[in-house]
Amino acid sequence: METIRESFCPVEETARIIGGKWTLLIIRDLATGTKRFTVLERSLGGISPKTLAERLRGLERDGVIRRASYAEVPLRVEYSLTAKGRALIPVIEAMRAYGSEWLSDACPPVDALRQA
Repeated sequence: METIRESFCPVEETARIIGGKWTLLIIRDLATGTKRFTVLERSLGGISPKTLAERLRGLERDGVIRRASYAEVPLRVEYSLTAKGRALIPVIEAMRAYGSEWLSDACPPVDALRQA
């Protein structure tokens, strides 16, 4: 008989991918388009470069974002959402709606998410 630990749980797996601190905010920022590391770092005031690099590597490994590097001087690296990453936008929008209704008015909606 299969134990609970051995069975696949979509909620658990999704939480593993998006549950890290900063991860949903990175996805939120990439929902508006391709970004460079420094742009993400500025947008996510308070995140350390090491943490941002770790989160980006994890999201790339999980197929949520795509990393593109260009042989320029200096090297240019850009990050964008994959189809798998764009599929998370409704999750973020649902969280925004929940927070707006039940928690606070501190985070205004970003209409660009609907256009991504």
